Amino acid sequence: METLINSNLDYQTQLNEWIKNEKAAIDLINAVGKLWFERSIELILFRNQLHDRSASQIMNLHMYAKDIVKKPITIENTVLLAQAILDSKVGPSKIDIGKLSFEYLQEKDKYKNVAEFINNKLADLINSNHASNPKDVVLFGFGRIGRLAARELISLAGKGEQLRLRAIVTRGNSNEEIVKRADLLRTDSVHGPFPGTVIEDFDKKALIINGHTVYMIDAKNPEDVDYTAYGINDALLIDNTGVFRDDKELSRHLKAKGIDKVLLTAPAKGDVPNVVHGVNHETVDLKTQKIFSAASCTTNAIMPILHVIDKELGIQKGHIETVHSYTNDQNLLDNYHKKYRRGRSAALNMVITETGAESALKKVLPHLSGKFTANSVRVPTPNVSLAILNININKEITKDEVNEIIRKHALEGKLVEQIQYAFSNELVSTDVIGNPCPSVFDSQATIVSPDKKSIVLYVWYDNEYGYTRQVIRFSKHISEVRRPFYY
Repeated sequence: METLINSNLDYQTQLNEWIKNEKAAIDLINAVGKLWFERSIELILFRNQLHDRSASQIMNLHMYAKDIVKKPITIENTVLLAQAILDSKVGPSKIDIGKLSFEYLQEKDKYKNVAEFINNKLADLINSNHASNPKDVVLFGFGRIGRLAARELISLAGKGEQLRLRAIVTRGNSNEEIVKRADLLRTDSVHGPFPGTVIEDFDKKALIINGHTVYMIDAKNPEDVDYTAYGINDALLIDNTGVFRDDKELSRHLKAKGIDKVLLTAPAKGDVPNVVHGVNHETVDLKTQKIFSAASCTTNAIMPILHVIDKELGIQKGHIETVHSYTNDQNLLDNYHKKYRRGRSAALNMVITETGAESALKKVLPHLSGKFTANSVRVPTPNVSLAILNININKEITKDEVNEIIRKHALEGKLVEQIQYAFSNELVSTDVIGNPCPSVFDSQATIVSPDKKSIVLYVWYDNEYGYTRQVIRFSKHISEVRRPFYY
């Protein structure tokens, strides 16, 4: 009782503080919306999207930022900085206002006012004339990844100056099928309801998604469609079916009128480059290459971490084990399957199966090829997976030192969109649903051997949403519509 009486903040004071922060969050929402829709400036907070977020979500993101950088990132400061960006001449761009807020706390005494700080920090973005032609996008297939890609493309459309979803290709587009596909887009058992409107337009054979007209096209073969008949030209086609995997098969899409480039959302075979955005996306030739692969969800989860560990500590050898949620290629109940064990009920069994993680090294980080073994266990959960990396390294290290290496790369450098540093002792798989990063590093689970030269790292990933965000990032890169950024 004594503690309660002597508390610095009584009940009403705490409540008033919350209300003040919630009002500030609403002001931030207003500024974020104006910047996004009027100026094509996207604000994020340590890689977390701020557009289309509630006041409570924004307040939680500020708490996360405070815990990660170990400094008080206040909503008042982010509102102040957002308003200053509104008043500036910053051009279309993507800005981490969390990073800016952290730097403002450290450096504000060097500047006369917040405007001078913004003009100095964002000097390269002032009056930037980032002129790029919007890229039409066609989704070929509308399964788990296809529907999430549609959600994200619409959510990130803004003024329509980057990627524009124009069509979805499926087998069949009767009125009944359009209704069913619209309902699957509206609701999702894992990811929840779509935060927007989906209207069926049977006359146009289209869905009107948040005001975007998206044609539903019926096609049995990739080369059968004339996309120009729908006003679609030089489009990026994202193949979500997984049916066509090599250069010969995927090039059939390029025979269709209106398609310029093809991106496969699965590991590719043959000479098609498998790319993990943030790790090896800059190695592809955008002028001559027409067909790309975004690799697999597991590859996107492990490669950023392996890249960092090899760069900082050197890798001798290791083993990758993935604990993966079941997928549509398994049987719901016991039945025949062309692959061993996958025919047994996915909802009832842990199933040992193969993974392409080790073979992916040959294309993403080829110098590590042959140093790893890999396997996978499918488990009875519908989403979120876990990669366990058992690695022998060249240097002696402690647990704290390993974690600090990952934390640094999660906050600074080229992998800030790919790696999230998790610090909770209570982290479980459902906490990762909807996480935008393909690699969620579980710092509390890190193990270092007594000789300090063998480490075990645990990396969570939303094998649907986190991977889809990587697909969108890479889509922007190969379409050459990425804006200048500050993060």
